[in-house]
Amino acid sequence: MTLGQCLSAATLLVFTPQSYATSATEQLQQLLAEHWAQANKEQIFFRKDPDAFRMNGKLPDMSKAGRERREAFNQRMLQQLAKIKPDTLSAADSITLRLFKYERETEAQSYQQFDYMFPMQAYSGYHSYFAGAPDNMSFLTKQDYDNYLISLADFPRYNQQHIDDMRQAIKKGYTQYCDSFANYDKTISQHIVNKVTDSVFYAPLAKQPAQFSQAQQDYYQANGKKLITETVIPEYAKLYTFFSQEYMPACRKEVGITALEDGKAYYQYLINFYTTTNMTPEQIHQLGIDEVKRIRLQMTKIIKDVGFKGDFKAFINFLRTDDQFYANSPQQLLEKTSYITRKMAGQLPKWFATLPRNTFDVKASPNSGAYYVASDGSGTTSGTYFIGANDLRSAPLYNLEALTFHEAEPGHHLQSALAQEMDMPEFRKTLYHSAYGEGWGLYAESLGKEMGFYQDPYSDFGRLTYETWRACRLVVDTGMHAMGWSRQQAIDYLADNTALTMPEVEAQIDRYITWPAQALSYKIGEIKIRQLRQQAEQQLGDKFDIRLFHQQILQSGSLPLELLEQLTLEWIAKQQ
Repeated sequence: MTLGQCLSAATLLVFTPQSYATSATEQLQQLLAEHWAQANKEQIFFRKDPDAFRMNGKLPDMSKAGRERREAFNQRMLQQLAKIKPDTLSAADSITLRLFKYERETEAQSYQQFDYMFPMQAYSGYHSYFAGAPDNMSFLTKQDYDNYLISLADFPRYNQQHIDDMRQAIKKGYTQYCDSFANYDKTISQHIVNKVTDSVFYAPLAKQPAQFSQAQQDYYQANGKKLITETVIPEYAKLYTFFSQEYMPACRKEVGITALEDGKAYYQYLINFYTTTNMTPEQIHQLGIDEVKRIRLQMTKIIKDVGFKGDFKAFINFLRTDDQFYANSPQQLLEKTSYITRKMAGQLPKWFATLPRNTFDVKASPNSGAYYVASDGSGTTSGTYFIGANDLRSAPLYNLEALTFHEAEPGHHLQSALAQEMDMPEFRKTLYHSAYGEGWGLYAESLGKEMGFYQDPYSDFGRLTYETWRACRLVVDTGMHAMGWSRQQAIDYLADNTALTMPEVEAQIDRYITWPAQALSYKIGEIKIRQLRQQAEQQLGDKFDIRLFHQQILQSGSLPLELLEQLTLEWIAKQQ
């Protein structure tokens, strides 16, 4: 064969019609890669747990132009998705396609809403997520520190864009409820410090990697100090002035979000977003009432079993006020928490076929309350279980087992760490459907009972008070946002039906007022997981294996409840 013939043959190989054709699998992979690259460029990952916010150089663009750019990109993703023929995809890719389409359709809906006008809620806000970010990050390389300085320097733009959005909210009347934000200014003022070394932003500069030269350490410390002193702290002062002088005077006088223009439709959108269901406020409200009634019977039995002389209300007061139920120091609380996590770790292999490789740390929360922050997936950070060790009266010991199983293992850490280690597209590893994630966390609390924990009846009562607390959320959230309940009415209902301390009760009600519908996700998700387990047990009988059931629930990462149900029912059929 001559050289010309060789070239001609090669040309035929390259330009055959088949080589132009792109399979559905290739189309999907290209689309996912393009989307993930854009998400990393934007530094905004749709439906990701907000507690996991981290700085990574230039901060997200929160301007109107930024939103419009992301909306246009998302619309292009939907158009490209419509061209993919799913018939030839593998089972795994079919799930990915369906999930990716669901997320892009939900994101498209989000651009028609006014979420951006509420960048602060009683639980947290963009300013506290920014301040909490260093605690979620690993500072190991010069690139880590270079990116950190870029983030600090970019905070004025990021801060101003949020202030611009809140000024728009003031004009439209879309502000937070006055009483729920009465002391909220403290979440801002705590970062206006006189000594730079007292700032939470200084911590990464104080302890740099040992392999850094002295010159490098001096460079980062000097530049970091300058940025914190001259840029970051003044920006918090600017935010404080705006919040005190402009935002709070315009705060909302009505409790319910439905009091706003288009508020009823917005609340239904939020219900759909957080629960991944089409349930109505009325359905959710009644479900909550029924669940509270069911759980109360179990709580009453424990009160009788411990021989307490008094009614339910007196028992709750006893739990809230007796010193035996509270740690003596932050260190004691952290140590008790750590002990519970290690005892649980020893039981996990009996209940789970697959365990994550990554670990988690236990720390006092920088703000308040307890929560979990997942690893960044790089292999250089662990998960972190934050607990309110700086406010001991809000962290009673009788709740500690339930709280720990929810936030750490077998709850959020187990679920999220496994998702990050699964062989699936990147967007699925950090995806966080609240009904799935919080539903799993609540299921994990009750699973602890089956695993042999809650031997102390007061701790078991704490488990039930946590469950009824989540049931109460269905009642008070819909009560305030759809049925005209007052803040005090909601406080009374939650206080009368749980053993939460009064500071916890008030803080929780303000959370529901300022973050509508999110709290509905816990109980609704848990009920669905319980229903699926019950179906599996009934249909499989002796073939039912709890380890394999848990693997089925966890192996696909975070899912909307309808898709979780479909996949689990298919799994049950295959087991039969």
